[in-house]
Amino acid sequence: MRIQPNTERLGPFRHLRLSFPSPITMSHAKFLPSYLLLLTLLPLLFSSLACFSAFSNTKGNEPRANDPVLESITMDPVERDTLFRVMKNMSSDRDWRSSNPDPCKPDSSWPGIECKPGLDNLLHVTRLDFGAAPNPTCKESATFPSEIFELPYLASIFFLDCFKGVETSLSLPPPTRKAPPPAYASLQQLSLISNPSFVGAIPSHIFSLTSLRVLTLSQNRLHGTIPDSISELNSLVHLDLSYNSLTGSIPSQIGRLKDLVGLDLSYNSLTGSIPPSIGQLRLLQKLDLSSNSIAGIVPDSLQNLRFLDFLALSNNNLSGEFPKGIAKLQNLQYFIMDDNPMFVKLPWQLGRLAKLQELRLSNSGYSGVIPGSFAWLRNLTTLSLENNRLTGGIPAGLSELGKLYHLNLSSNLLSGVVPFDAGFFKRLGSNMDLRENSGLCINGSQSLDGINIGVDVCRDNGSDSSLPKSVDKSGGAPFQVCNFYFQRQIFVKSGCAY
Repeated sequence: MRIQPNTERLGPFRHLRLSFPSPITMSHAKFLPSYLLLLTLLPLLFSSLACFSAFSNTKGNEPRANDPVLESITMDPVERDTLFRVMKNMSSDRDWRSSNPDPCKPDSSWPGIECKPGLDNLLHVTRLDFGAAPNPTCKESATFPSEIFELPYLASIFFLDCFKGVETSLSLPPPTRKAPPPAYASLQQLSLISNPSFVGAIPSHIFSLTSLRVLTLSQNRLHGTIPDSISELNSLVHLDLSYNSLTGSIPSQIGRLKDLVGLDLSYNSLTGSIPPSIGQLRLLQKLDLSSNSIAGIVPDSLQNLRFLDFLALSNNNLSGEFPKGIAKLQNLQYFIMDDNPMFVKLPWQLGRLAKLQELRLSNSGYSGVIPGSFAWLRNLTTLSLENNRLTGGIPAGLSELGKLYHLNLSSNLLSGVVPFDAGFFKRLGSNMDLRENSGLCINGSQSLDGINIGVDVCRDNGSDSSLPKSVDKSGGAPFQVCNFYFQRQIFVKSGCAY
């Protein structure tokens, strides 16, 4: 048991400390900027160590564990009784009432609880964590404890891998004009992660949690639509509803969440289009809408997200041109947009995203040439353009990208001599894939040291006659002509003539 940490010490990202790893964090963790990944994982560390850091604040006149004042105060008896009812419903690890009759006392061995002294000279529960060791485990019959909202100072609730037996749902007591549940005004974080028996819809009156800053309901079995009222949570910094079965469209009012830093709606069944109001989220750093059925274009308003550094739109039905001002996303480091029926040319403006580290645009019907401007991406580590209809040669400037370690240009219509030297081949090794580009060849003098990149050796070491038989002497597209049909996950070649 510990006192609630002083978040003022955490600087401009103090609110992100309250977020927890989400399913998309797990699936895309390798794409996240290192500092964002750290900020995402730190809260779980704090949660897991809750019972080991009792009364750790030492700033100014804050109380300490050995403070005789703390030894003399206790909990409000009504609040304590509510806490015991919550624990009886949730966990059978021990007889909570008899083993720890005063669970907020400094010498308590009760795990997963955080307390804070109030101005009324009483200790109050400010945080409860369940499911993640060493916090209390949840019994098979546990259901979501709606009485938890009767704890008037509660600021954070966390359930991880907790509800696995009896189906339960997010039970929010309906607010009343006279007396809404006390915690509705105090709760800042509500996190339920990886609960296979957590079902149902998100209550429309979730807007009653007026102080909520972090809402994480990921990797559960929620269904129904995202209520429009979620856009009334004006203090929200982090919203994660990923890995559920949510349907319908993204609320058009989502742009009202002016303080939002992270938005993750991935791995649901959302339809409709990306609302233009999303461009009003001027503080947004992470946007993940991948693995839904979202259609239409990427709205031009996306160019307003100047702090965005992680953008994932993969595995949807998006099509058409990129936003005209996409080059304005100067903080973008990770752009992941595979598996969409785009069927346009790659915009040269992508080469102006100076901080870009990963660019993944595979299996999306892109045509034309690979823009030479991609050679400007000096921080690029991964370039994946496989399973498209790209033509022409590989830009020679890509060989100068010193940080590149993964290059996949396979299954396109590329032609000409591969412009990489032996050092480039050696550095990338098996992380380079140029297969199924019948017009490509490599200079016979290059030593690949046994590395198979899927390209044949040129016949005459770089002369016009060196190109494979399937390519004309002008270095243009191969004689082999195929019709490509876009499917959700793969291109299927048919009717190829040799």
